Amino acid sequence: MIKAFNIVECCSALQNNFFIPILGFCLVWSISAFDFGENSSMNRETGIQSVSRAMSILLLFTHDTPRLGITEISKALGLPKPTVHALARTLVKWGMLEQEPNTKKYRLGIKVYELGIALTGSLEINQKGAGLAYQLSNQTGLVSRIAIWGLDSALITVNIEPRTHIFFIHQIGPRVTAYCSALGKVLLAFLDSKDLNSYLERVSFKAFTVNTITEKKQLLEELDEIRRRGYSTDREENLLGMACIGAPIFGWGGRLEGAVSVSGDPKDIYGKFETLLHQLLKTGKEISQVMGYFPETLGMPS
Repeated sequence: MIKAFNIVECCSALQNNFFIPILGFCLVWSISAFDFGENSSMNRETGIQSVSRAMSILLLFTHDTPRLGITEISKALGLPKPTVHALARTLVKWGMLEQEPNTKKYRLGIKVYELGIALTGSLEINQKGAGLAYQLSNQTGLVSRIAIWGLDSALITVNIEPRTHIFFIHQIGPRVTAYCSALGKVLLAFLDSKDLNSYLERVSFKAFTVNTITEKKQLLEELDEIRRRGYSTDREENLLGMACIGAPIFGWGGRLEGAVSVSGDPKDIYGKFETLLHQLLKTGKEISQVMGYFPETLGMPS
């Protein structure tokens, strides 16, 4: 099912850093496409509306819906087909979309990939934390990941596979559902209370496995426990056969910057849980320190 994003969700995406480069593109495009004039408020409003619509189109493309036609986009956004066609044509011109010659459907263009690389390469948490996450993967023999918060989910920005030693610093994604993943739950636990409450108002729970949290009360109880102990777990809540432990990453002033995790077969995780937890918490602390977090100077527990 295609989800239509409104302007509030688009702005939320921007505030969480994922589509700032795309915003830049849209602003450049809107300025070049419309002659605002010094006193043309109507044209300005038209330009802003076009920016919103262009972003809404881009946000429709996901892992589950990589290709969309004009009719599908029109229905999802409630826009006339001629309007969608004009916007899509402009997005193709700028390399943000590509049109398949056989199906005539659209997919994300190479420019989006380039912007994604530019974004991940510019993330401070990747620059300073990826090496430590790599060491964690080598030490544990498990998958190690770094994630940041945005769009009501944990967005994986570093993914390290121990068997292949593939170092995906420049690969954004996938987004992981927050309430049933170790990365997501530890991010939720240390979110600002206003942001957490806002998330809880929007979230709709879905059972991915028999272990998935499906009630707000249950989630809040677990988040309290995560804050108390300083780490989170995913006991096959998102995917059967996959377990995970997550730890928070803080930055200057105690600001939540992201999370780091190790994941693998439940037998590997549960069989040496205490050892893995020690290594993970040590890595989380080390990344936090290079991000500028020194709890003793803030009167906070280390």
